[in-house]
Amino acid sequence: MEKTYKILIVDDELEFTQALEATLEKEGYTVVMADDRDEAEKAVRHHEPDMIVLGTIMPRGDAFLFHKWLKQTLGFSNLPIMVINAAPEQQLVKGWRRDEGMQCDAEDLLAKPVKPEALVPRIQKLLDRTTKKIRILIVDDHAVVRDGIRSVLTLQRDMQVVGEAVNGQEALEKTVELLPDVVIMDIVMPVMNGLDAAREICSKHKPAKVLMLTQYDDEENVLASKQVGAVGFIPKAAASSQLLTGIRSVARGDESWIASLQPR
Repeated sequence: MEKTYKILIVDDELEFTQALEATLEKEGYTVVMADDRDEAEKAVRHHEPDMIVLGTIMPRGDAFLFHKWLKQTLGFSNLPIMVINAAPEQQLVKGWRRDEGMQCDAEDLLAKPVKPEALVPRIQKLLDRTTKKIRILIVDDHAVVRDGIRSVLTLQRDMQVVGEAVNGQEALEKTVELLPDVVIMDIVMPVMNGLDAAREICSKHKPAKVLMLTQYDDEENVLASKQVGAVGFIPKAAASSQLLTGIRSVARGDESWIASLQPR
């Protein structure tokens, strides 16, 4: 079983959005919709879509401003965008202005009218080309914890578990060998604890980002995690709700979304 792609449709023409939503859901996609710029920005932050179909919204110019916001916002700048402009006869009053079109940085661009069925292969091709799997190393001395994390991550289309380690020393060795993007690191482990291992990884293998995962979310551990260079701290009790967001945020360089490293 794999996670389905999530598509955000931004358009205020109800007939078009409903037809496209029905078509995409029939093909197995998850669909989120927004009909203005403010709602679209909130939807991106809350739902973390895999790509965006950006149609026409009012007032004129808001579609371009939303596109510009995406491209300038850390964490969303690499989201693939398919722009669907207004029909030629409507472009003077509702479509993208000429100067906006010249600044458009979308992966696909077309104009209405367009049949929803015709968009499906274009959307799939775009997703196949732009989706990059996040390489993850799981480090915990308890097999049941590693198995639980792996079972969650393997359901995610954009994630790949490249290996596991049972202590900090093995984590260092596998970081060098497997080159993960994100290391999920327990704190309390034999041989070498997670804090010492995180310090080594953060100082010597900087492309790998470390997320501390532990049952002890007290102030001392939060501060210690921050001091060794970890970019996030996720209590095991909250792992199901925060882990996926944390991994995706770290992988795209958006550390502001990670579970707080500030003392409580």
